[in-house]
Amino acid sequence: MVQQVVSNFAILNWCRDLKAQNLTGGVPPEFARLRHLTHLDLSRNCLNGTIPPQWAKMGLVDVSFMGNRLSGSFPKVLTRMTTLVNLSLEGNQFSGPIPSEIGLLVNLQKLILSSNAFTGDLPVTLAKLTSLTDLRISDNNFTGKIPDFISSWKKIEKLHMQGCSLKGPIPSSISTLTSLSDLRISDLTGGGSTFPPLSDMKSMKVLYLTRNRLTGPIPSWILARNKNADLSYNNFTLDSSAPVECPRGSVNLVESYSSTPNKLGRHPCMKREYPCLDPRNLQRYSFHINCGGKEVNINNKTIYDADLEARGASMYYWKQNWAFSSTGNFMDNDLDSDNYIETNISMLYNVTAPVSELYRTARVSPLSLTYYGLCLLNGNYTVQLHFAEIMFTNDSSFNSLGRRIFDVYLQGKLVLKDFDIAAEAGGPGRPIIKTFTAVVTSHTLKIHLYWAGRGTTGIPKRGTYGPLISAISVDPNFKPPVHHKKFRTALVAGTIAGAVCFLSLILCFMHEKGYFGGKISADKELRGLDLQTGLFTLRQIKAATKNFDPENKIGEGGFGSVYKGLLSDGTIIAVKQLSSKSKQGTREFVNEIGMISALQHPNLVKLYGCCVEGNQLMLIYECMENNCLSRVLFGKDATQKLKLDWPTRRKISLGIARGLAYLHEDSRVKIVHRDIKTSNVLLDKDLNAKISDFGLAKLNEDDKTHISTRIAGTIGYMAPEYAMRGYLTNKADVYSFGVVALEIVSGKSNTNYRPKEDFVYLLDWAYVLQERGSLLELVDPDLGSAYSSEEAMVLLNVALLCTNAAPTLRPTMSQVVSMLEGRTPVQDLLSDPGFSTADSKYKAIRNHFWQHPSVSHSMSTNGPYSDSSLSNTEREENGTVQRTPEDVPDKN
Repeated sequence: MVQQVVSNFAILNWCRDLKAQNLTGGVPPEFARLRHLTHLDLSRNCLNGTIPPQWAKMGLVDVSFMGNRLSGSFPKVLTRMTTLVNLSLEGNQFSGPIPSEIGLLVNLQKLILSSNAFTGDLPVTLAKLTSLTDLRISDNNFTGKIPDFISSWKKIEKLHMQGCSLKGPIPSSISTLTSLSDLRISDLTGGGSTFPPLSDMKSMKVLYLTRNRLTGPIPSWILARNKNADLSYNNFTLDSSAPVECPRGSVNLVESYSSTPNKLGRHPCMKREYPCLDPRNLQRYSFHINCGGKEVNINNKTIYDADLEARGASMYYWKQNWAFSSTGNFMDNDLDSDNYIETNISMLYNVTAPVSELYRTARVSPLSLTYYGLCLLNGNYTVQLHFAEIMFTNDSSFNSLGRRIFDVYLQGKLVLKDFDIAAEAGGPGRPIIKTFTAVVTSHTLKIHLYWAGRGTTGIPKRGTYGPLISAISVDPNFKPPVHHKKFRTALVAGTIAGAVCFLSLILCFMHEKGYFGGKISADKELRGLDLQTGLFTLRQIKAATKNFDPENKIGEGGFGSVYKGLLSDGTIIAVKQLSSKSKQGTREFVNEIGMISALQHPNLVKLYGCCVEGNQLMLIYECMENNCLSRVLFGKDATQKLKLDWPTRRKISLGIARGLAYLHEDSRVKIVHRDIKTSNVLLDKDLNAKISDFGLAKLNEDDKTHISTRIAGTIGYMAPEYAMRGYLTNKADVYSFGVVALEIVSGKSNTNYRPKEDFVYLLDWAYVLQERGSLLELVDPDLGSAYSSEEAMVLLNVALLCTNAAPTLRPTMSQVVSMLEGRTPVQDLLSDPGFSTADSKYKAIRNHFWQHPSVSHSMSTNGPYSDSSLSNTEREENGTVQRTPEDVPDKN
């Protein structure tokens, strides 16, 4: 098949159109005729055989065979192509030793040999490759130790040696590789050693040294530099100054200490509030989990619990009688887009409903995935682990060439070594159940799935590998003792009676205090929601915030305060505390929990959980290190305002756009935010934008094109049709995004900036400059000339498109993303005469508002509306009238 197209490339020097074309057959010798060809990408195809000898005449500089079926020994013909700079043989079936002739390729900068079956020692001639910047040899069967000659690779930036059967220790000569930014060495065999000398590697961003039998203390600089580091499953010395094992941010230390108590038992994070320390809780006999999926009822006999926690990197999550931990980050180029729950892409075989629902989704992990059964009675149990490979296809395409290989441990004992789901089941999409007997002696069952560096990592896309499991079923091999049944019955009856009395008192108290808003309690509303978050106790939140210390207060909203907190595991959180005086706030709180619990996107603030206890209603979010965009752009002093370069401003704009596109078009429930503004855009430590405050959000209804609703937003950011008539569609968010984009480019606040007396705000001035052909005058002077005028014009023109007075002429947010990414050209700016900003009535309202900023007004097309940095919901708290659509006369 390939031979048919070779003749078409006779005068080319680059050929990348053959990538991922499902090409079959052998590698054609006819390529040797292409004497000008220097770059050839044949990755992700189904080519077999080896490299023909005729290729020795070629002057290739860059060649990739990643993800094919090539086999045999290392192709020596490649060692004669001394022009090679980049060579990838990853994900094939090559075997045997690497020939010493590899040292002839002195120009090599990138050499990727991972996921083959190479054997033998690493040849000493590799030391001659002094130009190497990227070497990956994971998932092979080498012998011998990591050689000292690695010190020859002074330019090396990326070095991967995971699961390649090499012996430790990591040689001290590695200290000379000061350019390293990505070092992954794991699963070394042989004896242990102390931590390697890596402190001088100032460029290090990723450090994985898992399961290497490392001993001694963990260097303090590991935590101080806050790198993406994984030191789990080692034998470090535990002392009083050692960091905690519980996953904390970017450093994972789970089971990294030799003196870890109860290493085969419960996770160290359970030490905080382990529910089974009370013997009355030891009454569990079984548990069933639909890993990564919703609750499934199998023939009204067995209910598999939902497992929908979307976070995955270095985290721990528990429910009432089971828990799981996940560690590691996938080897791809975008950590924010990593998925830890995958959905089936292949056909399922030999399974019917309702059992098939267990295999629609699966939980995955890049390194270690551990499930725990909690509070179990001691005894023998039958453990069934359900698997189905749902990320590869069962066809003849390159998507079928992936190999997922991992190990499975039960109660600390290895029960499956180099387990390959598809190979065991007879192909992708075929369920397979592995059944074991486990003995529980400490009321905890531990099921541990671990990736030891084996298998492919780039098929069908980069980052596809690691442990995957579809469902777990655990049932007892014994009958519970009769006395325990009686005890449990009495306990349950007593507990229910006590709970009913206590709950009645609480409900009466809350009703007296007005927490129900005269209608329904937030607690009852919460119980009716399918929440996908964790529950925090008031004690945990008080400890994290130092009893809501005023020094930890980082914000104030219309219905409560926001505090910064530190959990006992080192996680920094933001706690939004609902004001007890706010009935509106209670409704917003319930609304926010219901929606946010279903949303997971890199550009949305993550909801860790909530606290509903007594009269306390709180949301617990991830904490954003750089606060909000409004403070960064418009801060009053140097401690608040940051100097944002142009790439960062563009990244922030694109992040907001992607987050809104997800809310409008890609989330399970379609959501209009209604209050997009710079203070509702938070920034993490890397200045990535994350949209916050969904308390004002409204669900789109599939059978409605718009929602006429109580106006709730912020003046200066609200679309005209929404501000005047309460007419709400997702195009209102598009308008608000346009205003925010103008603020990002200009560094000026839309609500405070007055460029000329004749222009009421930034948006007016932008339209004037656009008509004059001098839009770039809006660019923040702080940038000087350090920005791309082309990118600035794109962003400014997109912003003006978004702020078109006619909603139908505004683009969708997915179109905005496409234009900002350069995938589609920027649309022409059109105007609808019926919605012109020159419309006298609308302009009169706006002008009156800006001329009388201190006066609060109700909204009407016949008069002004109030100026405030607060949203309308917040103004209602302060006594400002808020009008419903019925109060606002229709323009027509």
